[in-house]
Amino acid sequence: MSSAAPVLETQRLTLRPHRVTDFDDLLAMWSDPKVTRHIGGKPSTREEVWSRLLRYIGHWTALGFGYWALEERSSHRFVGEAGFADFKRDIQPTLDGMPEAGWVLAAWSHGGGHATEAAERIVRWGDDHFGQRKTSCVVAVENLQSLRVAAKTGYREVARTTYHGGPVIVFTREPRSVAP
Repeated sequence: MSSAAPVLETQRLTLRPHRVTDFDDLLAMWSDPKVTRHIGGKPSTREEVWSRLLRYIGHWTALGFGYWALEERSSHRFVGEAGFADFKRDIQPTLDGMPEAGWVLAAWSHGGGHATEAAERIVRWGDDHFGQRKTSCVVAVENLQSLRVAAKTGYREVARTTYHGGPVIVFTREPRSVAP
């Protein structure tokens, strides 16, 4: 297992390990109702954001994969985060055994293509590191932007279900080496 996320780059973004010093940026993003309206439906508290940050760091140590902090290459401004997790969701169909992709961006960067750029990079990393394992993602039905990102990165709908009281779509993706 790796103890820290590798640094990845795209044309505009650096994907790097989370640091404790990211807390203020994470708090600003996760406490913004524009960001959380499709992810849990309510802004996160300081305590919840701190737990999230520690969970991101811990994923890499425990599982060898996790989330990256996203920052603009040109300005080093915090953009958001993207990566894979095992959240042990109580959801049907089960996601057990499938790393779950996700992405979330600060409101200032919505609509600028950063989510697609980051998601494309993480799925390439996943293809190289998960072997023949499928990956998954869960998107709220009304989150049209993330539904588009999922489709652009090769995720295909497998089920519609409810998670924490809200309707969601469960997607899976075959690794590129076995994709048709």
